[in-house]
Amino acid sequence: MAKSKSQYVCSKCGRTTPAYMGKCPKCGEFGTMEEEILVAEAASADAKNRRARGYVASRPQRLAEVTADGFERLAVPVAEFSRVLGGGVVPGSLVLVGGEPGIGKSTLLLQIAAMMANQHGSTLYISGEESARQIKMRADRMRVEAHDLYLVTETNLTAVLNHIEEIQPTLVIVDSIQTTYDERLTSSAGSVSQVRECASVFQDLAKNSGVTIFLVGHVTKEGAIAGPRVLEHIVDTVLYLEGDPFHRYRLLRSVKNRFGATSEVGVFEMREEGMVEVPNPSEAFLAERQVNAPGSAIAVTIEGTRPLLVEVQALASATTFANPRRTANGVDYNRLLLLTAVLTRRVNVPLYDKDVFVNVIGGLQIGEPAADLAVAVSLASSVKDQPIHADMAFVGEIGLSGELRAVSQLEARLKEAVKLGFRRCVVPRSTSKQNYKAPDGLELIGCRTLAEAIKAALVPK
Repeated sequence: MAKSKSQYVCSKCGRTTPAYMGKCPKCGEFGTMEEEILVAEAASADAKNRRARGYVASRPQRLAEVTADGFERLAVPVAEFSRVLGGGVVPGSLVLVGGEPGIGKSTLLLQIAAMMANQHGSTLYISGEESARQIKMRADRMRVEAHDLYLVTETNLTAVLNHIEEIQPTLVIVDSIQTTYDERLTSSAGSVSQVRECASVFQDLAKNSGVTIFLVGHVTKEGAIAGPRVLEHIVDTVLYLEGDPFHRYRLLRSVKNRFGATSEVGVFEMREEGMVEVPNPSEAFLAERQVNAPGSAIAVTIEGTRPLLVEVQALASATTFANPRRTANGVDYNRLLLLTAVLTRRVNVPLYDKDVFVNVIGGLQIGEPAADLAVAVSLASSVKDQPIHADMAFVGEIGLSGELRAVSQLEARLKEAVKLGFRRCVVPRSTSKQNYKAPDGLELIGCRTLAEAIKAALVPK
């Protein structure tokens, strides 16, 4: 029987220690150290097998000698999915897709698998959580048809590799990496060692065979992909499927991409027939907007390289508590606190005795400071009970002194605003003085301070 020894690995940062520790010495998190059982003989036997198969060490090459032949992207029939990947699927790439349970990861990937099978040849869908019958029922509901789409329910890594070798697919989907286990390790499936080892094997397979592999990953309650952080370093691309389960829109966001731009976003709508791409998300997000309602402003934000117009709603009401509430949905909570402080101190809009609620319509999450102006103006509109001009959009970051600061990619933002029928846009004055030529039909209103922007935005009583 093989002798084994164990070590402890932090599930957050991957730090290893020979003995259990309640607090990780590297990242400082408590209760994250997990036992990893190592079988030295198994690793030694694997090394002998590699030598027996004629394994040859790598040889350094000059950069000029390296060719990129055979790495042309495979077209994806879904434009939004192709956008996030950087223009298509790269052969031999390893892609990690994460998201909350029930958000639509398996639904989206089943659709992609069927389309790729119809266009590029055989595709293998490996499920460790659902039976083939369950997947077939979902496919029938979505009217998915593909002759060369193969299904198998398997969690053993060796069996999975045998299936891939037998079918020789163009694309492989593993749902999920947390259910796959390597029998050489004694730890259970989903542990740090199992996830790391299985991902490394899939990486080696993808690079050597040219097969594109999609790994589905579970997420923790904090929203990060479960398992060691090294998992995200192993793969070429990391995609997150985001969205509120109570809203119909889903955002596929790229947070890492070795073959394209990061922070790129694709927008989908969850329907009975599956995930349907939304070619013009700004128009969809503004479809139900009430133009004369106080507390509603339009922010022109950028997601990756795509400009999006979203509606920001704010409500300020008198509080019955000693400490007023601050609730933020879709915007950063600390950013909301900063904006309420600036409004109270610099613009004389009293919020210290009011509960404040801010919501971004459609379940979107806005992280960039360029939406500051829309949030602040919507709050001032709610407090003063004055609506905002219906044909006006807002772009600008707010400083602690109440000044408006310039933002990037203004031209793309303005073009998107004109496309959706907006005729005026409030921007920082420093931006309006630069060599920006406003699109035809759009008036730029340059403001130095937040007070000036509020005065220009609100409809007089």
